[in-house]
Amino acid sequence: MSNRSWFYASNGQQQGPFPEAQLRDLITRGTVRPDTLVWSEGMSGWQRAGEIPSLIPGGSGAPAAPQPGGVPMGGGGYGGGPLSFDFGIWEFVWRSLVFLLGLLLLIPGPWVILMYTRWLVSCARVPGRPNLTFTGQVMTILWWYFGAIVLVIAISYADYPVLNLVELLVQFALYWLFIRWFFANLASEGQPLGTSFSGSFWAYLGWNILGFLAIFTIIGWAWVYAAQMRWVCRNIQGTRREVIFNGTGLEILWRTIVALLASMFIIPIPWMYRWLTGWLASQTVLAERGTVTNA
Repeated sequence: MSNRSWFYASNGQQQGPFPEAQLRDLITRGTVRPDTLVWSEGMSGWQRAGEIPSLIPGGSGAPAAPQPGGVPMGGGGYGGGPLSFDFGIWEFVWRSLVFLLGLLLLIPGPWVILMYTRWLVSCARVPGRPNLTFTGQVMTILWWYFGAIVLVIAISYADYPVLNLVELLVQFALYWLFIRWFFANLASEGQPLGTSFSGSFWAYLGWNILGFLAIFTIIGWAWVYAAQMRWVCRNIQGTRREVIFNGTGLEILWRTIVALLASMFIIPIPWMYRWLTGWLASQTVLAERGTVTNA
């Protein structure tokens, strides 16, 4: 039992994983109480810490009050609540520089894309899905990537303006394929989640065209982006709970303006990126299917 990793619920959000020794230290300090919900791999669902033999000497506490935000009470440790996202600033800096350099050099592109995606997924925390990982393989995107490069080179030598439209469609198709590849290769504790993305390419293309046109309104793009995020969430399949994006266009707009202004000084860029991604994650929640939220 000493080698197990544990999670506990606090203020409606999942905390962890923690080694058992650290969890016992939290119990000693009173952070984890007998009525705190905890979960570890192999348990059928979340339980009060006081109900687990040998975890808290002295037995169970009072029944746990309902947790805000839907922290899990169901089987398999799978519950609701907001996602979270965090990473070390310096790790972000060096990984991002390697990522950009790999794309500039073209040939290392598929490998740095995979490396960066795996790292980003490892920084995400999904309620009830500990140790989230990305299991995609580079050979899947290798042919898309180099095929697109060959096509772009061929189009650049041709003197037909209509081919520029073809190039743009290919780029959008690659982004759409990446989204499908991403959701199809998510795993937790080494086990595939079985998720997928069912949004069609033409709908995805339509959202991007609408977003481009909204740029001419100066601020309208933020509302289009919020609506597109809700569309993406609605098309995530294979989850027991519904994925909902609650962010609004106004919130996206002012946060983006602040981030852009701060990023003009270069140094704050990593902090602004972490701030924005953390907020976007917090606005993405797992909820009981049929839950009504503000659009």
